[in-house]
Order: sequence, then structure tokens, then C-alpha cells
Amino acid sequence: MNRERKSLLYYCNHVSLVVLSLLCLIPVLIVIAASLSTENRLVSEGFALWPRGLTLEAYTFAFQQADTMLRAYGVTVFITLFGTFTSLLISSLFAYAISRRDFAYRNSFSFIIFFTMLFNGGLVPTYIVMTNVLHLKDTLWALIVPLLVSAWNILIMRTFFSQNPQAIIEAAKIEGAGEYRLFFQIIIPMSTPVLATIGIITVLGYWNDWFNALLYIDNRSLLPLQYLVYNMVANAQMMKELSNSAGASLVTAIPTKSLQMAVVMIVITPMTVIYLYFKRYFVRGLTIGALKG
Repeated sequence: MNRERKSLLYYCNHVSLVVLSLLCLIPVLIVIAASLSTENRLVSEGFALWPRGLTLEAYTFAFQQADTMLRAYGVTVFITLFGTFTSLLISSLFAYAISRRDFAYRNSFSFIIFFTMLFNGGLVPTYIVMTNVLHLKDTLWALIVPLLVSAWNILIMRTFFSQNPQAIIEAAKIEGAGEYRLFFQIIIPMSTPVLATIGIITVLGYWNDWFNALLYIDNRSLLPLQYLVYNMVANAQMMKELSNSAGASLVTAIPTKSLQMAVVMIVITPMTVIYLYFKRYFVRGLTIGALKG
């Protein structure tokens, strides 16, 4: 009887998860359908799970300046890859140091990194430091440095590193391994779940960032993808409003609603592929610190 109850509960859980997964897919399907719909039918008939008048007008409008779009893609890919790699390197080194019980200044550095989670200088001091002290305005470093170190990520890594078996570290030291060799050849291979988890979070942070470009970038050749598509959608909306107020026929030629959905698809597709590839590490990383029976 207990076996039958467990089997019934097992199938009910799976059915519930399948239904929940399908419900989560509905917004994605609506976005895809809207990006392939004509503007007039989308405005008059609303959103649906299937395209209303199949067309690639929105994607054609988005890629009218293909060279600018590709350049923005290149900028975003570079700052995402380089920023994520550098952030993981700095954060993991810091976290490993404060996870070692034999590190003399462990508590002091832990307090420093925790203090930054409670208090920060604010936007104006940060802007002054970035522009007047570091002179990073209109450089790619202005898009990388602000997101380079996260106190929360360091604390998560420290929790993971502290769970590594001390016997392995002691054995490596007995065999003559130095600190750097111990870290890069033993600790890092053992820490792929937390590195992948923090890596995905950092990648999303760099990929979705547009605010730093708004603050520090005036050179259009250095604009990242997010800020470029934000300007594109804003300009299209403004043009449509101006043409509408003037009674011009241009209003029907600017696919603002479908353009927004097409831009969403252009932006999220690479991140979706990356997440699907690293999701197994992400799930394992989320269990850090969980109770085990």
C-alpha cells in the first residue's frame, strides 16, 4: 500500500512539474509569436501563441544597421567573457584565502568584504572615481570594472571552499605543492559546481548591463548590445509618436511592438543556449550549504 502511495505521489509530482514547465514556456512562445507578427494585427488583435500575419519585418528593421549591431554584439561578448573570467579569478582567489583556517587575517578580510554588502559610497562617488580618478570614461574597462567583484559571490565561494576536505590539502602540502599549485590544480577542479554557478550569474550580469554604458560611454563604437537595443526601441517609439501626431503614413511602417519582442529574442537567445549547457552545474551549485541526510 505504501508502495502504491509513493508511486502515485511520484507521478503526481512529475505531472505537476511538466504542467509548470509548460506554463513557464507560454511567455516565451508569446514573445516569439509577437516578434513574427505584423504590427497592425498585433496592435488590433493583441498577443497570441501563434504569429498574426507571419512576417520578418521586425527583425529586418532591427538589422537595418547590421554593422552597428554586430559591433555591439562583439563589445558585449568581449566584456562578458573577459569580465567573467577575471571576476571568477579574483573572487575565487579572495574566497579561497578567507576560507583557509590557517590564514592569519581571515576574519579581518571577511569583515571587509561583508561590510561592503551593508554600506557603499553611492552613485556620485563611484562616478567620480571611475571618471576622475581611474580615467576609465569611454573605455571598455568602464563596462568591466564596476561588476568585477561581488561580495555575495565571494561569500558563496568561501562557503564552498570551506567544505573541501582538509586531508586533501594537507596531503598536497606534504607532497610539496605550493599554494598556487594547490589552488589551480586541486581546488579549482574540485570546485566546478560553484564556479559554474557564479559564472552564470556573472555572465548574466555583464550581458544584461546597460546602466554603466549610460553613465560612462559616449563613443557609439563602444556601446554594448543592451544599450544599443534600448536606444533602438526608444527611437522607434519616438518616431512613431511623432509621425502619429503629424498624421503621417510612417506610423504603419515602424513595428514598435513587434520590434520590442524581436529585440528580446535577439538578446536572450545566446544566454538561453549558455544556460542550457551549464544548467547541470548550476543545479549542483544551488545546493551549496544544503542539509544532507
